[in-house]
Amino acid sequence: MTFKELKLIDPILQAIELQGYTQPTPIQEQSIPILLQGKDLLGCAQTGTGKTAAFAIPILQHLYIDRQRNKKGTKKIKALIVTPTRELAIQIGNSFSTYGKFTGLKNTVVFGGVKQGSQTNELKKGVDILVATPGRLLDLINQGIISLRHIEFSVLDEADHMLDMGFIHDIKRIIALLPKKRQSLFFSATMPADIVNLSKKILGNPEKITISPEKTTAERVDQTLYYVIKKAKARLLIHLLNEQNFYSVLVFSRTKYGADKIVKLLKKAGFKAEAIHGNKSQNARQRALKNFKEGKTQILVATDIAARGIDISELSLVVNYDLPSVAETYVHRIGRTGRANASGIAISFCQDDERAFLKDIQKLISNKITVITDHPFVDEKDDSAPKQQRPPRKKRSDNKKREGDKNTSGFRKKNSGIRAKKKY
Repeated sequence: MTFKELKLIDPILQAIELQGYTQPTPIQEQSIPILLQGKDLLGCAQTGTGKTAAFAIPILQHLYIDRQRNKKGTKKIKALIVTPTRELAIQIGNSFSTYGKFTGLKNTVVFGGVKQGSQTNELKKGVDILVATPGRLLDLINQGIISLRHIEFSVLDEADHMLDMGFIHDIKRIIALLPKKRQSLFFSATMPADIVNLSKKILGNPEKITISPEKTTAERVDQTLYYVIKKAKARLLIHLLNEQNFYSVLVFSRTKYGADKIVKLLKKAGFKAEAIHGNKSQNARQRALKNFKEGKTQILVATDIAARGIDISELSLVVNYDLPSVAETYVHRIGRTGRANASGIAISFCQDDERAFLKDIQKLISNKITVITDHPFVDEKDDSAPKQQRPPRKKRSDNKKREGDKNTSGFRKKNSGIRAKKKY
């Protein structure tokens, strides 16, 4: 199927062709016709499947047709897309700008971590589409700068990560402010019970689409794994980077502190590296991403949350410095180096206490990871193991006074039954 067969209007087809796309991805092929009919949608799909275009294109088409019918009047926010991170919000905003290039529709992005002045100025000019993170959206609603009364299309993207980041109450507050009559879209990479329950509160008799690219994504990526103790991970990473000339490397760390530590060690070894995580300011994160995309930084070290929305077309290597505790997250990570049917390389490190995570990953992807047993740090032992317990005490004889029976504390024992004699 081609985009032309999806009955898209010329301004959108022109923008799609300008990007060099001719055929929709599976989620686009399935979602766009449903959304053009005005139906609610529950989509289970991960980042990298073309999901953003799947909802951006039909929203743009609906709004463009409506604008052509009603050209008079000021711009009001008609579409709201709520997403968990700043990076993903910016990426979605860029997608609306790309596909809406010839429609005349305006979109803007609001997120926390920066001053709101420039964002509110754009809102005051009038926008058709708003992409927002929950916290900043509620702040601007409370200030009376944003009204959701005219929303016709609402999208909740990356719902599972919304819950992971503790946004559930904010989401419920936002949903309560939306008009009852609207078209609602709900996307999540996973569908645990709490996500399903949340979707039921938002959607009305939705069409359901599940795109499961996990295994196919994994098959496109050359995956290797090294068993290594924790303290040798950094040395192994530096060794592997020195062996091959990788031009762009994304390293995943479980913690913010760990990400900073990895960057420090990489810089010491002569590599250009930067970290991106929640403790970094928005300007610092955007600068790090810009440097990485432009090739000024060779290695970007990120936590999973901060990496949401990172869209880099040519990524030579993904490194799982720490294995994720959720198997699907592993596939999301390595899929960043095998996007758009391109092949990629993923290297993972596994320490002893991560082996349970590895089993779950191997089960999900049908054990397609090659284990490398020959590397310089394979024989190193973990000296951080628990110390040997001392031998058990010898059994005391009954007539032997127990240690601690004698009161040497200087304080009278409680409930001893002995009362101090008063002196007269």
